[in-house]
Amino acid sequence: MPQTPDPRPASGILAKVPILLILCVAALGAFTLRDHLSFEALARHRETLIGWRDAHFVLTALGFGLAYAAIVALSLPGATIATLTGGFLFGVFPGVLFNVTAATVGAVGIFLAARSGFGARFAAQMQERGGQVARLQAGLRDNELSVLFLMRLVPVVPFVLANLIPAFLGVRLSRFALTTFLGIIPGALVFTSIGAGLSEVFARGETPDLSVIFAPHILGPILGLAALAALPILLKRYRSLP
Repeated sequence: MPQTPDPRPASGILAKVPILLILCVAALGAFTLRDHLSFEALARHRETLIGWRDAHFVLTALGFGLAYAAIVALSLPGATIATLTGGFLFGVFPGVLFNVTAATVGAVGIFLAARSGFGARFAAQMQERGGQVARLQAGLRDNELSVLFLMRLVPVVPFVLANLIPAFLGVRLSRFALTTFLGIIPGALVFTSIGAGLSEVFARGETPDLSVIFAPHILGPILGLAALAALPILLKRYRSLP
């Protein structure tokens, strides 16, 4: 009697398709979309975008949110320009809400793709093998909320990697989504406010000064939030000392 083929390898391959597709699109987009998702492109099409917003506000907001989420989920260039566009079209509020929501949806998308493709198996293998990665995994689990929040507040880790690393280390979806949404609010608020003032920048024929985020009155509160997020980690380590 012929044996029935084992379906598990096929399902394993299918699970990897989304993240592999994302990686291919990201590589292609890095070379083909850079000029189309730029400040210059926004300046060229600003009148068209404003016309669409004024005539079809809800559709424009939905289209913008989907486009922003796709940029993040597919790791395409232009996330900063998308944030500026949100402020330019919708003002500081609801622009910042649209920006944060769309970025979080996109981040959750790539997180789920990575976890289903490689992350779940990788996390289980690292836990079984032990070693440095397993210790990192355990340390992250002990301080999950604080570490994830810090990764968003202080972007030492690039945004794309901050979406992938938690998936590979077995972070829970609910905590990933919560810390992403809350952690990107300060930076998104700064860039959305810059976008809200782009009309004057366009009128002068200039480009926005994105280095404003490093100004003491802006960077200081963000670092203060980062210190608060790190406090539980420091307290746990202090209590564990002999």
